[in-house]
Amino acid sequence: MSETTGSFSLGDQTVSMPVKAGTIGPSVVDIGKLYAQTGMFTYDPGFTSTASCESEITYIDGDEGILLYRGYPIEQLAEQGDFLETCYLLLYGELPTPTQSRDFNYRITRHTMVHEQMARFFQGFRRDAHPMAVMVASVGALSAFYHDSTDISDQRQRMVASMRLIAKIPTLAAMAYKYSIGQPFVYPKNELDYTSNFLRMCYAVPCEDYKINPIFARALDRIFILHADHEQNASTSTVRLAGSSGANPFACIAAGVACLWGPAHGGANEAALKMLTEIGTVENIPKYVARAKDKNDPFRLMGFGHRVYKNYDPRAKIMQQTCHDVLNELGRKDDPLLEVAMELERIALSDEYFIEKKLYPNIDFYSGITLKAMGFPVSMFTVLFAVARTSGWIAQWKEMIEDPGQKIGRPRQLYKGATRRDYVPADKR
Repeated sequence: MSETTGSFSLGDQTVSMPVKAGTIGPSVVDIGKLYAQTGMFTYDPGFTSTASCESEITYIDGDEGILLYRGYPIEQLAEQGDFLETCYLLLYGELPTPTQSRDFNYRITRHTMVHEQMARFFQGFRRDAHPMAVMVASVGALSAFYHDSTDISDQRQRMVASMRLIAKIPTLAAMAYKYSIGQPFVYPKNELDYTSNFLRMCYAVPCEDYKINPIFARALDRIFILHADHEQNASTSTVRLAGSSGANPFACIAAGVACLWGPAHGGANEAALKMLTEIGTVENIPKYVARAKDKNDPFRLMGFGHRVYKNYDPRAKIMQQTCHDVLNELGRKDDPLLEVAMELERIALSDEYFIEKKLYPNIDFYSGITLKAMGFPVSMFTVLFAVARTSGWIAQWKEMIEDPGQKIGRPRQLYKGATRRDYVPADKR
């Protein structure tokens, strides 16, 4: 990383700060000593202009619509690779050799079972508990079952915890789904690949065998790849912040799951699906587009635009094709939701209002339709997001722990409350 110096005026004072350049992307001003030099902090709500860390994992160029995992375009990984290969890449920085891939897959597969007492743990939830509520609790509870992988200073324990989390979270997710519909838990099967195993744990029942649909398995595997990491988003930043305190990895990932639950983050595909359902038919689209353009109407088109991408989300194109693959397999080529989605997409890419505001379709626009077609209820959408994002969270947590410059996260504030005042006894207030 190259470093230069920049200066700026602050009243009568000229302040010099290091300017650091990454391999690609914008340079950053290192303001670590700003308070010491000026007595001031920066003010950046939502951290929209703040780099919170150095990372080698994921790069996003929102203006150009680029997403790279360790330098590899997301399009190539989703089209040519598989999810566990992507997990290995995120964790270790390089695509695995065939030998490394077999070893990694073997280790993940042999960690998929959870402690049998976890089944009794699930019985403490109400039968109608939201699957994400179950996930937050059960992921955090893993630290109560696997004491031999919570010492973050031990490299081997960090590795074991990483394997366990990537392996066991799909099992917990399937258990959360089964519990929500009142069906018995299904144990993982070592002969199946990662995604096929997950589908079987979700849909198999003891009374009959479940046949894996390869189109569904490939579609879900691709969805997992597309959601595996996304730079310093809200949940990833949460994982890093929790990890900076020295919390064990299971607690850190549980914190990420909790953050992901928010409708502005992991629940966006659910909101997009609800919007498409509300619109209903292609004939209704002009009315809803007009409402979206009306500043006085609270209605918003969900699945359009992105906090980072100011161009077409590169994941959305892959998700669109994946959606078509699933619907074609089901014989639902004329699915009304897809027809509404396609027409909305056409409008968004040609209408001056959408182009000017850079409201391009994002990944959530198509993923909700796809998951619904595969049989997942809306309550499971964010759970599936958590399964995919766990690999990215783990890679980010691992990178942070191994960074010698890492320190506990401690944002500052612009205080707007009362100034100092003295306590007044109750009888004189």
